[in-house]
Amino acid sequence: MSLRMELVAITLDCPDPPALAAFYQQVTGFEPHPESDAEFAGLNRGDGLFIGFQRVEDYRAPSWPGQIVPQQLHICFKAMESLDEAEARLLELGAGKPDHQPHGDKARVLTDPAGHPFCIIAR
Repeated sequence: MSLRMELVAITLDCPDPPALAAFYQQVTGFEPHPESDAEFAGLNRGDGLFIGFQRVEDYRAPSWPGQIVPQQLHICFKAMESLDEAEARLLELGAGKPDHQPHGDKARVLTDPAGHPFCIIAR
């Protein structure tokens, strides 16, 4: 019999928790956690999912696709519009786009302002 658990939180290391929380708030529409501060910021989704952002001294961004600094976590989002529209909006918000794009027209790899890679996939 397998163990069943519900995912309730994901936390990302970063140099500036409020800034990274603001980026992901615009990406996801999650609500800011009322106890967020300069050391730890969070976002809440209505069903209880929480994304946290914790300050790490001497933070080093992942090096994707290389592994000099491993990515450690990779988040995927389903684009609710075309991939081109989603990518353009994310770049406006401060995302980066690595040269290496391994998924063709099915998905795009971007990086958040702290360097964490994430994918946007077609609906």
